[in-house]
Amino acid sequence: MLSFDPDNLSFCTGNYIDGKHIPSNNNQIQVHRPSDGKAYALIPESGIEGVTQAVETAEAKRISSGWSSCSPRQRGAILRRWADLIEEDAVYLGQLEALGSTRPITDVINHEIPFTAEAIRFYAECADKYSGDLLPTRKNSLGMLIPEPYGVVGAITPWNFPLSMASWKCGPALAAGNAVVLKPSELTPFSTLRFAELAVKAGLPTGVLNIVQGSGLRTGSELVKHPLIRKVSFTGSTVTGAQIMSDAGFYGMKPVTLELGGKSPQLVFNDAGNPVDIAQRIARGFIANGGQACVAGTRLIVQRAIAPALLEQLILLCQQCRPGYTWLENSRYSPLIDSRQGNKVQRLIQQSCVEGAEVLAGGKRFEHTEEGWFWQPTLLINVGEDNCAVQEEIFGPVLTVQYFDEIDEGIALAQHDTYGLCAGVHTQSLTTAMRSMQSLNAGTVWVNRYGRSGDFIIPTGGFMGSGIGKDLGRQAFQACQRQKSVLIDF
Repeated sequence: MLSFDPDNLSFCTGNYIDGKHIPSNNNQIQVHRPSDGKAYALIPESGIEGVTQAVETAEAKRISSGWSSCSPRQRGAILRRWADLIEEDAVYLGQLEALGSTRPITDVINHEIPFTAEAIRFYAECADKYSGDLLPTRKNSLGMLIPEPYGVVGAITPWNFPLSMASWKCGPALAAGNAVVLKPSELTPFSTLRFAELAVKAGLPTGVLNIVQGSGLRTGSELVKHPLIRKVSFTGSTVTGAQIMSDAGFYGMKPVTLELGGKSPQLVFNDAGNPVDIAQRIARGFIANGGQACVAGTRLIVQRAIAPALLEQLILLCQQCRPGYTWLENSRYSPLIDSRQGNKVQRLIQQSCVEGAEVLAGGKRFEHTEEGWFWQPTLLINVGEDNCAVQEEIFGPVLTVQYFDEIDEGIALAQHDTYGLCAGVHTQSLTTAMRSMQSLNAGTVWVNRYGRSGDFIIPTGGFMGSGIGKDLGRQAFQACQRQKSVLIDF
Protein backbone atom coordinates (compact mmCIF):
# COMPACT_ATOMS: atom_id res chain seq x y z
CA MET A 1 0.00 0.00 0.00
CA LEU A 2 1.72 3.19 -1.20
CA SER A 3 -0.91 5.69 -0.04
CA PHE A 4 0.12 7.82 2.93
CA ASP A 5 -1.18 10.62 5.14
CA PRO A 6 0.48 13.88 4.01
CA ASP A 7 -0.13 15.50 7.40
CA ASN A 8 1.93 12.87 9.24
CA LEU A 9 5.12 12.99 7.20
CA SER A 10 8.16 14.49 8.95
CA PHE A 11 11.06 16.11 7.10
CA CYS A 12 13.80 18.71 7.44
CA THR A 13 13.29 22.18 5.97
CA GLY A 14 16.48 24.23 6.19
CA ASN A 15 19.75 24.29 4.27
CA TYR A 16 22.02 21.25 4.25
CA ILE A 17 25.66 22.31 4.59
CA ASP A 18 28.68 20.27 5.66
CA GLY A 19 26.47 17.30 6.46
CA LYS A 20 24.24 19.27 8.83
CA HIS A 21 20.70 20.63 8.58
CA ILE A 22 20.74 24.36 9.29
CA PRO A 23 17.33 25.78 10.19
CA SER A 24 16.50 29.44 9.65
CA ASN A 25 13.73 31.64 10.96
CA ASN A 26 14.48 34.61 8.71
CA ASN A 27 12.93 35.57 5.36
CA GLN A 28 10.99 32.35 5.09
CA ILE A 29 9.10 31.13 2.03
CA GLN A 30 5.79 29.31 2.38
CA VAL A 31 5.55 25.98 0.53
CA HIS A 32 2.20 24.64 -0.71
CA ARG A 33 0.95 21.20 -1.75
CA PRO A 34 -0.20 21.22 -5.41
CA SER A 35 -2.94 18.63 -4.84
CA ASP A 36 -4.93 20.68 -2.34
CA GLY A 37 -3.18 24.05 -2.10
CA LYS A 38 -2.42 23.63 1.60
CA ALA A 39 0.57 25.51 3.03
CA TYR A 40 2.56 22.82 4.81
CA ALA A 41 6.09 24.11 5.41
CA LEU A 42 8.44 27.08 5.48
CA ILE A 43 11.93 27.25 3.98
CA PRO A 44 14.60 29.94 4.32
CA GLU A 45 15.30 32.53 1.65
CA SER A 46 19.04 32.05 1.59
CA GLY A 47 20.73 35.31 0.64
CA ILE A 48 24.39 36.00 0.10
CA GLU A 49 25.30 34.75 3.61
CA GLY A 50 23.76 31.32 3.16
CA VAL A 51 25.09 30.93 -0.37
CA THR A 52 28.58 31.99 0.67
CA GLN A 53 28.60 29.52 3.55
CA ALA A 54 27.56 26.68 1.24
CA VAL A 55 30.00 27.55 -1.53
CA GLU A 56 33.03 28.25 0.68
CA THR A 57 32.39 25.02 2.60
CA ALA A 58 32.14 23.08 -0.65
CA GLU A 59 35.44 24.45 -1.94
CA ALA A 60 37.27 23.85 1.34
CA LYS A 61 35.93 20.30 1.75
CA ARG A 62 36.57 19.43 -1.90
CA ILE A 63 40.26 20.07 -1.27
CA SER A 64 40.68 18.90 2.33
CA SER A 65 38.73 15.67 1.83
CA GLY A 66 40.72 14.72 -1.25
CA TRP A 67 37.53 14.31 -3.30
CA SER A 68 39.03 15.99 -6.36
CA SER A 69 42.37 14.17 -6.07
CA CYS A 70 41.28 10.65 -5.07
CA SER A 71 41.19 7.88 -7.65
CA PRO A 72 38.21 8.06 -10.01
CA ARG A 73 37.46 4.45 -9.11
CA GLN A 74 37.03 5.46 -5.48
CA ARG A 75 34.57 8.21 -6.42
CA GLY A 76 32.66 5.71 -8.54
CA ALA A 77 32.38 3.24 -5.65
CA ILE A 78 30.82 5.91 -3.42
CA LEU A 79 28.35 6.93 -6.13
CA ARG A 80 27.32 3.30 -6.62
CA ARG A 81 26.64 2.94 -2.89
CA TRP A 82 24.63 6.17 -3.10
CA ALA A 83 22.48 4.72 -5.88
CA ASP A 84 21.82 1.61 -3.78
CA LEU A 85 20.73 3.74 -0.82
CA ILE A 86 18.38 5.76 -3.03
CA GLU A 87 16.61 2.55 -4.05
CA GLU A 88 16.53 1.25 -0.46
CA ASP A 89 14.96 4.53 0.68
CA ALA A 90 12.45 4.58 -2.17
CA VAL A 91 9.31 4.75 -0.03
CA TYR A 92 10.37 7.75 2.06
CA LEU A 93 11.92 9.55 -0.92
CA GLY A 94 8.77 8.84 -2.91
CA GLN A 95 6.58 10.25 -0.15
CA LEU A 96 8.65 13.44 0.03
CA GLU A 97 8.41 13.85 -3.73
CA ALA A 98 4.69 13.10 -3.92
CA LEU A 99 3.88 15.28 -0.91
CA GLY A 100 4.85 18.58 -2.47
CA SER A 101 5.33 17.99 -6.18
CA THR A 102 3.01 17.16 -9.06
CA ARG A 103 4.22 13.54 -9.18
CA PRO A 104 1.76 10.83 -7.97
CA ILE A 105 3.31 8.45 -5.45
CA THR A 106 3.00 5.37 -7.67
CA ASP A 107 4.79 7.11 -10.55
CA VAL A 108 7.57 8.29 -8.25
CA ILE A 109 8.17 4.83 -6.78
CA ASN A 110 7.95 2.99 -10.10
CA HIS A 111 9.74 5.46 -12.34
CA GLU A 112 11.35 8.45 -10.67
CA ILE A 113 13.36 6.62 -7.99
CA PRO A 114 14.77 3.91 -10.32
CA PHE A 115 15.61 6.57 -12.91
CA THR A 116 17.42 8.67 -10.30
CA ALA A 117 19.44 5.72 -8.98
CA GLU A 118 20.39 4.55 -12.46
CA ALA A 119 21.54 8.04 -13.46
CA ILE A 120 23.91 8.07 -10.47
CA ARG A 121 25.17 4.58 -11.41
CA PHE A 122 25.78 5.67 -14.98
CA TYR A 123 28.04 8.51 -13.87
CA ALA A 124 29.75 6.30 -11.31
CA GLU A 125 30.92 4.25 -14.29
CA CYS A 126 31.98 7.36 -16.19
CA ALA A 127 34.38 8.34 -13.39
CA ASP A 128 37.23 6.11 -14.60
CA LYS A 129 36.19 5.52 -18.21
CA TYR A 130 37.08 8.84 -19.80
CA SER A 131 40.58 10.27 -19.68
CA GLY A 132 42.83 12.77 -21.44
CA ASP A 133 44.87 12.32 -24.59
CA LEU A 134 48.48 11.98 -25.68
CA LEU A 135 48.90 14.32 -28.62
CA PRO A 136 51.20 13.90 -31.61
CA THR A 137 54.12 16.32 -31.32
CA ARG A 138 57.70 16.54 -32.59
CA LYS A 139 60.44 14.16 -31.45
CA ASN A 140 61.79 14.73 -27.93
CA SER A 141 58.55 16.32 -26.72
CA LEU A 142 55.31 15.07 -25.25
CA GLY A 143 51.90 16.68 -25.72
CA MET A 144 49.05 15.89 -23.34
CA LEU A 145 45.48 16.98 -22.77
CA ILE A 146 44.64 16.54 -19.08
CA PRO A 147 41.05 16.75 -17.76
CA GLU A 148 40.51 18.18 -14.29
CA PRO A 149 37.46 19.25 -12.27
CA TYR A 150 36.33 22.86 -12.34
CA GLY A 151 36.00 23.11 -8.56
CA VAL A 152 32.51 23.96 -7.28
CA VAL A 153 29.56 23.53 -9.65
CA GLY A 154 26.42 25.57 -9.00
CA ALA A 155 23.30 23.55 -9.85
CA ILE A 156 19.74 24.87 -10.04
CA THR A 157 16.91 22.37 -10.54
CA PRO A 158 13.24 22.87 -11.51
CA TRP A 159 10.10 21.87 -9.64
CA ASN A 160 8.67 19.39 -12.14
CA PHE A 161 11.06 16.42 -11.58
CA PRO A 162 13.02 17.27 -8.42
CA LEU A 163 14.92 14.02 -7.84
CA SER A 164 15.81 13.04 -11.39
CA MET A 165 16.93 16.57 -12.19
CA ALA A 166 19.15 16.54 -9.09
CA SER A 167 20.75 13.31 -10.34
CA TRP A 168 21.40 14.90 -13.74
CA LYS A 169 23.32 17.73 -12.07
CA CYS A 170 25.08 15.94 -9.21
CA GLY A 171 25.97 12.65 -10.90
CA PRO A 172 28.35 13.95 -13.58
CA ALA A 173 29.72 16.82 -11.51
CA LEU A 174 30.63 14.64 -8.52
CA ALA A 175 31.95 11.78 -10.65
CA ALA A 176 34.30 14.25 -12.34
CA GLY A 177 35.71 15.34 -8.97
CA ASN A 178 33.81 18.58 -8.42
CA ALA A 179 31.91 19.72 -5.36
CA VAL A 180 28.28 20.81 -5.87
CA VAL A 181 26.07 23.45 -4.32
CA LEU A 182 22.51 22.75 -5.43
CA LYS A 183 19.47 25.00 -5.16
CA PRO A 184 16.22 23.07 -5.61
CA SER A 185 13.04 24.86 -6.58
CA GLU A 186 11.41 26.64 -3.68
CA LEU A 187 8.18 24.90 -4.76
CA THR A 188 9.54 21.34 -4.33
CA PRO A 189 12.54 21.47 -1.97
CA PHE A 190 12.39 18.50 0.38
CA SER A 191 13.19 15.29 -1.50
CA THR A 192 16.49 16.88 -2.56
CA LEU A 193 17.52 17.30 1.09
CA ARG A 194 17.06 13.58 1.69
CA PHE A 195 18.91 12.87 -1.57
CA ALA A 196 21.93 14.75 -0.19
CA GLU A 197 21.72 13.01 3.20
CA LEU A 198 21.94 9.65 1.46
CA ALA A 199 25.05 10.78 -0.43
CA VAL A 200 26.85 11.44 2.85
CA LYS A 201 25.61 8.14 4.25
CA ALA A 202 27.14 6.45 1.18
CA GLY A 203 30.55 7.94 1.96
CA LEU A 204 30.59 11.27 0.14
CA PRO A 205 32.70 13.62 2.29
CA THR A 206 30.55 16.10 4.18
CA GLY A 207 30.45 19.51 2.56
CA VAL A 208 31.13 18.25 -0.96
CA LEU A 209 27.40 18.37 -1.73
CA ASN A 210 25.49 21.21 -0.09
CA ILE A 211 21.85 22.27 -0.53
CA VAL A 212 20.69 25.89 -0.26
CA GLN A 213 17.01 26.81 -0.14
CA GLY A 214 15.41 29.91 -1.55
CA SER A 215 13.93 31.59 -4.60
CA GLY A 216 15.60 31.71 -7.97
CA LEU A 217 15.38 35.47 -7.99
CA ARG A 218 17.51 35.83 -4.88
CA THR A 219 19.24 32.58 -3.88
CA GLY A 220 19.71 31.28 -7.42
CA SER A 221 21.08 34.60 -8.59
CA GLU A 222 23.59 34.79 -5.71
CA LEU A 223 24.72 31.24 -6.46
CA VAL A 224 25.39 31.97 -10.13
CA LYS A 225 27.27 35.16 -9.29
CA HIS A 226 29.49 33.73 -6.54
CA PRO A 227 33.18 33.93 -7.54
CA LEU A 228 33.96 30.39 -6.32
CA ILE A 229 31.27 28.87 -8.56
CA ARG A 230 33.26 27.79 -11.62
CA LYS A 231 30.44 26.23 -13.66
CA VAL A 232 26.65 26.51 -13.66
CA SER A 233 24.08 23.87 -14.63
CA PHE A 234 20.44 24.94 -14.85
CA THR A 235 17.16 23.44 -16.01
CA GLY A 236 14.17 25.76 -16.26
CA SER A 237 12.62 28.53 -18.30
CA THR A 238 14.22 30.22 -21.28
CA VAL A 239 13.88 33.66 -19.71
CA THR A 240 15.71 32.59 -16.54
CA GLY A 241 18.32 30.74 -18.59
CA ALA A 242 19.12 33.89 -20.53
CA GLN A 243 19.60 35.81 -17.27
CA ILE A 244 21.88 33.07 -15.91
CA MET A 245 23.94 33.13 -19.10
CA SER A 246 24.31 36.90 -18.76
CA ASP A 247 25.26 36.72 -15.07
CA ALA A 248 27.71 33.88 -15.68
CA GLY A 249 29.48 35.98 -18.27
CA PHE A 250 29.50 39.15 -16.21
CA TYR A 251 30.44 37.59 -12.85
CA GLY A 252 33.55 35.56 -13.59
CA MET A 253 33.15 34.21 -17.16
CA LYS A 254 32.04 30.69 -16.19
CA PRO A 255 30.64 27.98 -18.50
CA VAL A 256 26.96 27.05 -18.35
CA THR A 257 24.80 24.08 -19.24
CA LEU A 258 21.20 25.15 -19.84
CA GLU A 259 18.22 22.92 -20.57
CA LEU A 260 15.39 25.35 -21.18
CA GLY A 261 11.87 25.60 -22.51
CA GLY A 262 10.29 23.81 -25.40
CA LYS A 263 7.30 23.81 -27.70
CA SER A 264 7.94 20.43 -29.21
CA PRO A 265 6.12 19.04 -32.27
CA GLN A 266 4.74 15.56 -32.78
CA LEU A 267 4.74 15.02 -36.51
CA VAL A 268 2.35 12.25 -37.63
CA PHE A 269 2.31 10.96 -41.20
CA ASN A 270 -0.48 8.98 -42.85
CA ASP A 271 1.61 5.80 -42.80
CA ALA A 272 2.30 5.99 -39.05
CA GLY A 273 0.26 2.87 -38.25
CA ASN A 274 -2.58 2.08 -35.87
CA PRO A 275 -4.22 5.34 -34.67
CA VAL A 276 -4.95 3.73 -31.27
CA ASP A 277 -1.24 3.12 -30.63
CA ILE A 278 -0.19 6.50 -31.99
CA ALA A 279 -2.77 8.32 -29.87
CA GLN A 280 -1.37 6.72 -26.73
CA ARG A 281 2.13 7.98 -27.62
CA ILE A 282 0.84 11.46 -28.39
CA ALA A 283 -1.21 11.57 -25.18
CA ARG A 284 1.70 10.53 -22.97
CA GLY A 285 3.78 13.24 -24.60
CA PHE A 286 1.51 16.09 -23.55
CA ILE A 287 -0.49 14.72 -20.59
CA ALA A 288 2.25 13.16 -18.45
CA ASN A 289 2.93 15.20 -15.30
CA GLY A 290 0.05 17.47 -16.28
CA GLY A 291 2.02 18.64 -19.33
CA GLN A 292 4.61 20.17 -17.01
CA ALA A 293 7.79 19.05 -18.75
CA CYS A 294 10.21 20.97 -20.94
CA VAL A 295 10.10 18.10 -23.46
CA ALA A 296 6.29 17.88 -23.58
CA GLY A 297 5.08 17.27 -27.13
CA THR A 298 2.40 19.96 -27.23
CA ARG A 299 2.08 20.59 -30.98
CA LEU A 300 0.38 17.84 -32.99
CA ILE A 301 1.11 18.27 -36.70
CA VAL A 302 -0.84 15.57 -38.47
CA GLN A 303 -1.25 14.59 -42.11
CA ARG A 304 -4.86 15.07 -43.14
CA ALA A 305 -5.95 11.50 -43.99
CA ILE A 306 -5.09 10.02 -40.58
CA ALA A 307 -6.27 13.03 -38.57
CA PRO A 308 -9.96 12.10 -37.94
CA ALA A 309 -9.19 8.63 -36.56
CA LEU A 310 -6.30 9.94 -34.48
CA LEU A 311 -8.28 12.80 -32.97
CA GLU A 312 -11.15 10.45 -32.13
CA GLN A 313 -8.77 8.32 -30.08
CA LEU A 314 -7.14 11.36 -28.44
CA ILE A 315 -10.51 12.67 -27.29
CA LEU A 316 -11.24 9.32 -25.63
CA LEU A 317 -7.87 9.32 -23.85
CA CYS A 318 -8.40 12.87 -22.63
CA GLN A 319 -11.81 11.95 -21.24
CA GLN A 320 -10.37 8.98 -19.32
CA CYS A 321 -8.12 11.13 -17.11
CA ARG A 322 -9.22 11.50 -13.50
CA PRO A 323 -7.74 13.84 -10.89
CA GLY A 324 -6.46 12.49 -7.58
CA TYR A 325 -4.25 13.54 -4.69
CA THR A 326 -0.61 12.73 -5.37
CA TRP A 327 -0.32 10.80 -2.08
CA LEU A 328 -2.96 8.22 -3.07
CA GLU A 329 -1.77 5.00 -4.68
CA ASN A 330 -4.46 4.92 -7.37
CA SER A 331 -3.82 8.50 -8.57
CA ARG A 332 -2.27 8.79 -12.02
CA TYR A 333 -3.06 12.33 -13.18
CA SER A 334 -0.98 15.28 -11.98
CA PRO A 335 -2.20 18.67 -10.74
CA LEU A 336 -0.66 21.90 -11.94
CA ILE A 337 2.01 23.06 -9.53
CA ASP A 338 0.18 26.11 -8.14
CA SER A 339 -2.43 28.79 -8.81
CA ARG A 340 0.05 30.94 -10.71
CA GLN A 341 0.62 28.15 -13.23
CA GLY A 342 -3.08 27.36 -13.32
CA ASN A 343 -3.96 30.95 -14.10
CA LYS A 344 -1.34 30.99 -16.87
CA VAL A 345 -2.80 27.88 -18.51
CA GLN A 346 -6.31 29.30 -18.26
CA ARG A 347 -5.27 32.69 -19.65
CA LEU A 348 -3.43 31.25 -22.66
CA ILE A 349 -6.30 28.92 -23.60
CA GLN A 350 -8.74 31.83 -23.43
CA GLN A 351 -6.44 34.03 -25.50
CA SER A 352 -5.95 31.23 -28.01
CA CYS A 353 -9.72 31.03 -28.49
CA VAL A 354 -9.90 34.80 -28.95
CA GLU A 355 -7.33 34.34 -31.72
CA GLY A 356 -9.51 31.76 -33.47
CA ALA A 357 -8.86 28.42 -31.77
CA GLU A 358 -11.66 25.99 -30.93
CA VAL A 359 -11.65 23.66 -27.90
CA LEU A 360 -12.15 20.08 -29.10
CA ALA A 361 -11.73 18.49 -25.67
CA GLY A 362 -11.18 19.72 -22.12
CA GLY A 363 -10.44 23.40 -21.86
CA LYS A 364 -11.28 23.88 -18.21
CA ARG A 365 -10.52 22.89 -14.66
CA PHE A 366 -11.82 19.57 -13.34
CA GLU A 367 -14.94 20.01 -11.22
CA HIS A 368 -14.65 19.71 -7.44
CA THR A 369 -10.89 20.38 -7.38
CA GLU A 370 -11.06 23.97 -6.20
CA GLU A 371 -8.30 23.48 -3.63
CA GLY A 372 -5.80 22.15 -6.17
CA TRP A 373 -5.31 22.98 -9.83
CA PHE A 374 -6.29 19.89 -11.83
CA TRP A 375 -6.68 20.94 -15.45
CA GLN A 376 -8.48 18.81 -18.02
CA PRO A 377 -6.35 17.57 -20.95
CA THR A 378 -7.16 20.03 -23.70
CA LEU A 379 -7.16 19.78 -27.50
CA LEU A 380 -7.17 23.01 -29.52
CA ILE A 381 -7.97 23.00 -33.25
CA ASN A 382 -8.16 25.79 -35.84
CA VAL A 383 -4.91 27.29 -34.60
CA GLY A 384 -2.77 29.33 -36.95
CA GLU A 385 1.01 29.49 -36.81
CA ASP A 386 0.84 32.83 -34.97
CA ASN A 387 -1.66 31.63 -32.35
CA CYS A 388 -0.35 32.13 -28.81
CA ALA A 389 -0.97 28.44 -27.98
CA VAL A 390 1.41 27.49 -30.80
CA GLN A 391 4.02 30.10 -30.04
CA GLU A 392 4.19 30.14 -26.22
CA GLU A 393 5.22 27.39 -23.81
CA ILE A 394 2.02 26.82 -21.80
CA PHE A 395 3.42 24.17 -19.43
CA GLY A 396 0.11 22.43 -19.02
CA PRO A 397 -1.80 19.52 -20.65
CA VAL A 398 -2.69 21.46 -23.80
CA LEU A 399 -2.20 20.10 -27.34
CA THR A 400 -2.62 22.24 -30.45
CA VAL A 401 -3.58 20.51 -33.71
CA GLN A 402 -2.41 21.57 -37.16
CA TYR A 403 -2.91 19.73 -40.45
CA PHE A 404 -0.76 19.25 -43.53
CA ASP A 405 -0.90 17.48 -46.88
CA GLU A 406 2.66 17.20 -48.21
CA ILE A 407 5.78 16.12 -46.29
CA ASP A 408 7.60 19.42 -46.73
CA GLU A 409 4.56 21.30 -45.43
CA GLY A 410 4.49 19.17 -42.29
CA ILE A 411 8.19 19.60 -41.63
CA ALA A 412 7.87 23.36 -42.08
CA LEU A 413 5.00 23.52 -39.57
CA ALA A 414 7.05 21.51 -37.09
CA GLN A 415 9.80 24.15 -36.95
CA HIS A 416 9.57 26.88 -34.31
CA ASP A 417 11.05 30.36 -34.29
CA THR A 418 12.06 30.24 -30.61
CA TYR A 419 12.41 26.66 -29.39
CA GLY A 420 14.29 23.59 -30.56
CA LEU A 421 14.30 21.09 -27.71
CA CYS A 422 12.64 17.88 -28.96
CA ALA A 423 10.50 16.50 -31.76
CA GLY A 424 8.57 13.31 -32.38
CA VAL A 425 8.20 11.71 -35.81
CA HIS A 426 5.63 8.96 -36.39
CA THR A 427 5.97 7.06 -39.67
CA GLN A 428 6.69 3.57 -41.01
CA SER A 429 8.77 4.98 -43.87
CA LEU A 430 12.51 5.03 -43.25
CA THR A 431 12.90 7.67 -45.95
CA THR A 432 10.32 9.95 -44.33
CA ALA A 433 11.83 9.41 -40.89
CA MET A 434 15.37 10.23 -42.05
CA ARG A 435 14.25 13.22 -44.08
CA SER A 436 12.33 14.60 -41.10
CA MET A 437 15.13 13.90 -38.65
CA GLN A 438 17.68 15.74 -40.78
CA SER A 439 15.40 18.73 -41.33
CA LEU A 440 13.97 19.29 -37.85
CA ASN A 441 15.66 21.98 -35.79
CA ALA A 442 15.63 20.07 -32.50
CA GLY A 443 18.29 18.77 -30.14
CA THR A 444 16.50 15.41 -29.77
CA VAL A 445 14.33 13.62 -32.32
CA TRP A 446 12.31 10.54 -31.36
CA VAL A 447 10.97 8.28 -34.11
CA ASN A 448 7.89 6.15 -33.40
CA ARG A 449 8.08 7.03 -29.70
CA TYR A 450 7.89 10.15 -27.61
CA GLY A 451 9.95 10.54 -24.47
CA ARG A 452 13.28 9.56 -22.98
CA SER A 453 14.28 5.98 -22.28
CA GLY A 454 16.58 4.52 -19.65
CA ASP A 455 19.50 4.75 -22.07
CA PHE A 456 21.56 7.30 -20.18
CA ILE A 457 24.22 7.23 -22.88
CA ILE A 458 21.92 9.37 -25.06
CA PRO A 459 22.38 13.06 -24.16
CA THR A 460 19.59 15.59 -24.07
CA GLY A 461 19.65 19.30 -24.77
CA GLY A 462 18.16 21.86 -27.08
CA PHE A 463 18.95 24.34 -29.81
CA MET A 464 18.20 28.09 -29.91
CA GLY A 465 16.02 29.22 -27.00
CA SER A 466 15.85 25.67 -25.66
CA GLY A 467 19.34 25.75 -24.26
CA ILE A 468 23.03 25.21 -24.63
CA GLY A 469 25.11 22.13 -23.84
CA LYS A 470 23.92 18.64 -22.94
CA ASP A 471 22.60 16.78 -19.91
CA LEU A 472 22.98 13.00 -19.67
CA GLY A 473 25.39 10.99 -21.81
CA ARG A 474 29.15 11.16 -21.56
CA GLN A 475 28.84 14.74 -22.82
CA ALA A 476 27.44 15.84 -19.43
CA PHE A 477 30.36 14.20 -17.62
CA GLN A 478 32.96 15.74 -19.92
CA ALA A 479 31.28 19.15 -19.57
CA CYS A 480 32.10 18.98 -15.85
CA GLN A 481 35.82 18.91 -16.58
CA ARG A 482 38.09 21.56 -18.00
CA GLN A 483 40.91 20.55 -20.34
CA LYS A 484 44.51 21.52 -19.63
CA SER A 485 47.03 21.39 -22.50
CA VAL A 486 50.59 20.37 -21.57
CA LEU A 487 53.71 20.29 -23.74
CA ILE A 488 56.95 18.85 -22.31
CA ASP A 489 60.36 19.01 -23.95
CA PHE A 490 62.90 16.38 -22.86
